[in-house]
Amino acid sequence: MTKFYLCVSRYLAVMLVLVTSVAWSQSKTVTGKVTSKEDGSSLPGVNVVEKGTSNGTITNTDGEFSITVGSNATLVFSFVGFKAQEIPVGAQSTVNVAIEPDVTALSEVVVIGYGQIEKKDATGALVSLKPTDFNGGVISSPEQLIQGRAAGVQITSASGEPGAGVNIRIRGSSSVRAGNNPLFVIDGVPLAGDDISAGGGASSSGLGMSAARNPLNFLNPNDIASIDVLKDASATAIYGSRGANGVVLITTKSGSGGKGTLDYSYNVSVGKVTKKYDLLDREQYLSAWSAYNGGASPSAIDGGANTDWQKEVLRTAVTHQHNLSYGQGDKSSNYRFSVGYMDQQGIVKISGLKRYTARFNGTKSFINDRFRISTQLTAANTQDSGAPITDNSGFEGDLLGSMLKSNPTLPVRKADGSYNQVSTNEPNPAAILGLTRDKTNTMRILGNVSGELEIIKNLKFKTVVGFDKSMSMRRQAMSKDLLVSGISGDGRLYVSDIDISNNLWENYFTYDKKFANTSLNAVVGYSYQSFSKATNNSQYTHFRTGDLDQMINNMAAVDEQYPDPNKIDGTKPAALAINSSLTKDELQSFYGRVNFGIKERYLFTATLRADGSTKFGPSNRYGYFPSAAFKWRVIEEGFVPEMFSDLSARIGYGVTGNQEIPHNLYQGRQRYSDWTLNTSNSIGGGAYNYVSFPNAKLKWESTSQLNVGIDFGFFNNRITGSLDYYNKNTSDLLIQKPYAQPFPSADAFLWLNAPAHVINRGLEISLTGNVIANTDFTWTLIANAAFNHNEVKDFNSTIDTGVINGQGLSGAFAQRIAQGQPLFAWFVRDFGGYDENGIAKYNGGDVQKFVGKSAIPKANAGLTSNFKYKKFDLSIFFNGQFGHYIYNNTANAFFTAGALAAGRNTTTDVPGNGESRANSPDVSTRFLEKGSFVRLQNVTFGYNIPVANTFVSSLRVFVTGQNLFVITDYSGQDPEVNTNKSLNGIPSLNIDYTSYPRARTFTFGVNASF
Repeated sequence: MTKFYLCVSRYLAVMLVLVTSVAWSQSKTVTGKVTSKEDGSSLPGVNVVEKGTSNGTITNTDGEFSITVGSNATLVFSFVGFKAQEIPVGAQSTVNVAIEPDVTALSEVVVIGYGQIEKKDATGALVSLKPTDFNGGVISSPEQLIQGRAAGVQITSASGEPGAGVNIRIRGSSSVRAGNNPLFVIDGVPLAGDDISAGGGASSSGLGMSAARNPLNFLNPNDIASIDVLKDASATAIYGSRGANGVVLITTKSGSGGKGTLDYSYNVSVGKVTKKYDLLDREQYLSAWSAYNGGASPSAIDGGANTDWQKEVLRTAVTHQHNLSYGQGDKSSNYRFSVGYMDQQGIVKISGLKRYTARFNGTKSFINDRFRISTQLTAANTQDSGAPITDNSGFEGDLLGSMLKSNPTLPVRKADGSYNQVSTNEPNPAAILGLTRDKTNTMRILGNVSGELEIIKNLKFKTVVGFDKSMSMRRQAMSKDLLVSGISGDGRLYVSDIDISNNLWENYFTYDKKFANTSLNAVVGYSYQSFSKATNNSQYTHFRTGDLDQMINNMAAVDEQYPDPNKIDGTKPAALAINSSLTKDELQSFYGRVNFGIKERYLFTATLRADGSTKFGPSNRYGYFPSAAFKWRVIEEGFVPEMFSDLSARIGYGVTGNQEIPHNLYQGRQRYSDWTLNTSNSIGGGAYNYVSFPNAKLKWESTSQLNVGIDFGFFNNRITGSLDYYNKNTSDLLIQKPYAQPFPSADAFLWLNAPAHVINRGLEISLTGNVIANTDFTWTLIANAAFNHNEVKDFNSTIDTGVINGQGLSGAFAQRIAQGQPLFAWFVRDFGGYDENGIAKYNGGDVQKFVGKSAIPKANAGLTSNFKYKKFDLSIFFNGQFGHYIYNNTANAFFTAGALAAGRNTTTDVPGNGESRANSPDVSTRFLEKGSFVRLQNVTFGYNIPVANTFVSSLRVFVTGQNLFVITDYSGQDPEVNTNKSLNGIPSLNIDYTSYPRARTFTFGVNASF
């Protein structure tokens, strides 16, 4: 046996030597040099890889390489900024190759107003984002796709509620009353920007008012092909009176490829609250209450239970999404159908969002491709289920307020199974959940039909008919079994309907021609858009039943014979029409733009738009908005060092406007005020009063903006980026001022243009670096940062805003707009600790004053790392905001020694903090906290499953984590928050009051194409 093993070993050794010898005999060393096909320069750092293997090398500083490969090998040459090239070795021992620059990045087409342009020819400040740049996971509206992805674009969700509103600021906040969100244009149709679903609600109960949902929730993010953000005036002036806050152009997907493609995607997500409040448990609560009440026995407040009210209110939320589309296209036609379904649960019980969408895009050419008809159509049904979380609840607290302050020793239910409800001042959170219902159903259809004719060569005419129709119904029911002021024993139903119809007619000519050394692109056109909005609101009370479905669906359940001994007829109203409205505004525009290029080096853009709006009187109905920009492609000059692969300088200046104000403010008007039912169900309101006085001089709010920027690329575009400086000056501020007293109506007001300015100055930088780029592995870093300084100038008045709610805080506010301050500057008492008796001390006296802290972030940034290894991919995205402060109204209202002494729960840091129970909860810097944060917003890991020789053309599985962690000093649940705390119609910024918490979400999904 030993001899046998010895013989076999010798045989294997001989075979190994022979095989190795043959292998070496078939290998060869190949040398060569890699140069640029464009100018013949040597290229160092080029990856040279034997195809199908990991055998590779890179070129040296002279572009030379040496590699040992098999005789049948194929070499793959790849380098950032150049097209990959494959060369079979064959019998060659020397392979010299000239690779071709890949100008795709520079020739990428970006969408601008009324046309498209190559990125290298863009003279304005803009950013173009494609699906590969978008955020992943649970996305209910298109803004969330680009949050943190574009320099100078700050996107803040109002809360973590499904479908919650979003605040978007492009290069800072500029307006006091006329709105700060950008104009959204979807496939060429500008949106009105109004709320399309109702807000409001329980104004006459302690629960407070609630906000409307995000009006962009109707659009399925899976249908979006690109989002282009126009930032400076030279880019936005083509939209004139609506471009002051920037323009966001959304283009949806079209069919492509000669073969029809069926795409399907499915994902399921699981979300949980990221941070719970550290509330006192049973034993901590009883001990602390006793200490604050002189050692009294806590038996009077001990309900015998140990209830975690946060557990009763919050849940693990599950979301399902399905998307299906089919499309194809060729040179003369294309089409794409898509349907989508989303069922998103909120992490607060009973809350959620369901959305059904259908979309069709189609284009067909006729007459030898000289005439083209296109259509885009979206239909969406959005069903919102709201939890009773409101913006301005009183001391009783809404759902979350009650959750935070409820006695942890109280049981959820009584022995008979009914809710354990103590008093109207201390609502049971579980009862609020079980005995309220808030449903909003919104149907929206957006579309356009266009025809484009090539009249003669290079000259085209296009006409577009667009429409935007929405109908929304909100039903908010509160059972009579709920022990809350104004609801208990009677019940309440709030009915709100909104019907919106906007229509567009657009006509424009485009002339596009290239000459020997020059190019000309000119657009001239006319636009008409109408905006019609009807609202109807009513209330119902004194229901014979507490069944919520019966209340919503059978209003006959109202008892019309509601006894009232104080009324002559012996009845109180059981149904009340609050108010209704019907408005129509019109916008007529004339516009033109010229792009002129010389030798592809010197590029000029000039724009002029004239807008006429029925929102203003005849003398100032039209506004005129010009802009001009120049770009010098320095890279085309001979003196540029070789290290640059792209270099351009830009400068632009222009004026844009803002007319996002209510209907007809220039005429004197009278109207009936809203009818109301107060907590005792007595009727009020309805008086016919003056509400506005004529101001024929009222005109557009305007923003002038200077932008200076450079675009650059190094080392064959291995590093690319841009740097921009801007200076925005907003003047003729549109504000509402109470009419001088004495006057019969205390609510009368006058709209005027304040002789003041809001200045935004800032710097933006964007960088993309291809750190590693070879055949199997790539690593790309994408970073952006923006710095902004905001200041009000030449304002000889003050405006207060930022209402603060809570017991003992009636009439309190925290923000003031004033000369020399940023918008929404914090105006509070300067807290200086407690004296020996636990009473708050205030620096500089017990007065409110500016404390040198801003609600507007001074900087925001994003950082993305994209990795690819063979069929695996990984994306990691951080974003952050810095330099601002948040007012923690939640802590101010609930987490004080006085609240604890009164029998309400607090966080664990209140006992022993030195505060006396007698201290009043004043508005002060005690509750003003740093809002800076860095968030790991998105991590996606995916794998492309090999599907060769199957009926599946591509198959990808992935997992995405959202909101994985936040680094911040803010003590609240999340620093990204903005509760609506407006005062007299003036918006607020960065106040946190019982905000819907944000979730940490994990999504598992699959994308397949057939």
